[in-house]
Amino acid sequence: MKFYIERVSSILAAVILLQTLFFKFSAAPESVYIFSELGMEPYGRIGTGIIELLVALLLLIRRTSLIGALAGLGVISGAILSHLFVLGIVVQDDGGLLFGLAVLVFVLLLISLILQKNKLLALLDSIRR
Repeated sequence: MKFYIERVSSILAAVILLQTLFFKFSAAPESVYIFSELGMEPYGRIGTGIIELLVALLLLIRRTSLIGALAGLGVISGAILSHLFVLGIVVQDDGGLLFGLAVLVFVLLLISLILQKNKLLALLDSIRR
């Protein structure tokens, strides 16, 4: 059962990340606004999109989903902190949808990471050697 919950959480997180890429790569007005407010337009928007694409691909492959979850937590933490300290929870009258999706992805990645605890401990052990 643990295996299926990990897979579902990783895949759902990847799908949400992949869905947002269209807006980043097509320079949708909302995305341009967000990264302009952060002082990172266009390089931050495109760079973040590329990183999110790589994270999503890592999450979809079971063998690399631990690395995807770790990297994804870093990326999505940046998004959440940007909402909390710069953008606000509601951006351009979205009702907090983008912030909510970021929190959802964070929770899904955390579930994936917790359920892969043994892989994480093995990775940390190999790094220490």
